[in-house]
Amino acid sequence: MKKYLLYLLLSVIPLTAFPQRNNRAVESNDMITQLEKFTYFFRYLNGSYIEPVDNAELVETAIKDILAELDPHSSYISPEDMIEVSESFEGSFSGIGVQINTLNDTLHVASVISGGPSEKVGLYPNDRIVEVDGTNIVGMSQTEAVKLLRGPKDSDVNIIVVRPGETQKLTFRIVRDDISLETIDAAYMIEPGVGYIRVNRFAQTTMREFRDAFASFDSPQALILDLRGNGGGLLGQSIDMANFFLPRGSLIVSTEGRMVPDENYRGNAQGAFLTGKVVVLIDEFSASASEIVSGALQDWDRAVIVGRRSFGKGLVQRQFPLPDGSAVNITVSKYLTPSGRAIQRPFEKGNQSDYYDEFVNRFNIGYRDSLNTADSLRFTTLRLGKSVYEGGGIYPDYYVEADTTGYSDYYVSLIRKGVIFELSNLTLDRSRNELLAEYPTVQAFRDRFTVGEAMLQELKDLGEKREVPFDEEGYANSRENITERLMFYLARNLYGETGAYVIVNSNDPIVGKAIEVINNWDTEAAGIATAGI
Repeated sequence: MKKYLLYLLLSVIPLTAFPQRNNRAVESNDMITQLEKFTYFFRYLNGSYIEPVDNAELVETAIKDILAELDPHSSYISPEDMIEVSESFEGSFSGIGVQINTLNDTLHVASVISGGPSEKVGLYPNDRIVEVDGTNIVGMSQTEAVKLLRGPKDSDVNIIVVRPGETQKLTFRIVRDDISLETIDAAYMIEPGVGYIRVNRFAQTTMREFRDAFASFDSPQALILDLRGNGGGLLGQSIDMANFFLPRGSLIVSTEGRMVPDENYRGNAQGAFLTGKVVVLIDEFSASASEIVSGALQDWDRAVIVGRRSFGKGLVQRQFPLPDGSAVNITVSKYLTPSGRAIQRPFEKGNQSDYYDEFVNRFNIGYRDSLNTADSLRFTTLRLGKSVYEGGGIYPDYYVEADTTGYSDYYVSLIRKGVIFELSNLTLDRSRNELLAEYPTVQAFRDRFTVGEAMLQELKDLGEKREVPFDEEGYANSRENITERLMFYLARNLYGETGAYVIVNSNDPIVGKAIEVINNWDTEAAGIATAGI
């Protein structure tokens, strides 16, 4: 029911039905007066309306509409959906590998689980899923939609997605799989003395996994912490991660709110890596807890931040239970970095579409994000006193533009239809043992394996079978991307998740810049960060 229905209903009730009050009382904005007003309305509606009223639906719709008028992150959770809430932080399941939210009756992809089926076909955060296997799911409850998306491992599901910025709906064929919720994607020595750890989210086990990964390194002198694509998670885990690099008592993040006490969160342990070079990688999908970590290390001049501006999700929600088992997530405060910068990206109340569309605009070809220092509040870091600015999200010390070359429609269609992933599986079914014998390590595979013409021809033929017509120009433009993605999938299957990132990081410009910073620390990090604290 539209949010203006309440006004229309009220307009047909005679004014004499309300007790007479003076104008001052009627115009009051205090909570008690307005709650009393709504209670009168609700009683009149049930006692007078021409048809029976579905009170549960009315109240649920009213709650959703009210929250939608406030900010982009306050939300309602139905009793059925509450069962699913904790699953993203513990356990495992079989499905397509996304976390989802419902907004305006439409299923939104909140984040894509690294290594999961949806990542393989190119699903993005903020994609709107509108159809599953021919069933329109707009208006369907989140619980019912999730049932359609989940299914046995290795089964197919076809979904149709609306993506902001795209004029046509997008079709994806996804092969369901068991979804592992480990939070460390990769951990290895990327160069002598330089460790690399990629963290995909902050869940209950993150810091245990992180400490184990770090302990596996042989006396690292530097660390690349990759938080790209990390949509956040548990606050406590992000505080502990920042504390890993900072002394006991260091301010990590603070919160400010209207009705809740302001709080300062400090590291409660002596950091395990207080001396050593640190580079943190972020991008537009790094949000919330990721921004707390990168913001704290930037403000303490403890790390060089490389990549692209983070998402800017800096509002704190508190979950309040409702009597029927549902709940509301209500924004109660905002996050501030140690220097005092607000993390949250600016938004207009009630205009959630523009809020998310502005984020999507970052992927337009030729887009170059820049920080308008003239219109941004200026702050200074806590040790070196360098200037940092509040403009929504964390802006990196070194900005690396997104590489949009090689992304032809042909290449994107191959990904969405799962053709490249399918070919990698077919190849392994035939040649796994031979490949492992010839390339016993991922380093050997990276250095000596090549995607030959026979495999590329098989890809073209398989694409035709999967309704991806061959496009000579698109193929030529995207050949390098196609071969790299094939190698990524092959390495993931042969050598595990870390092996896959050994491949992809070899040609990653952001990782390349991080290594450049570490190898030329005295000049590249001068005035930005120090190697000890």
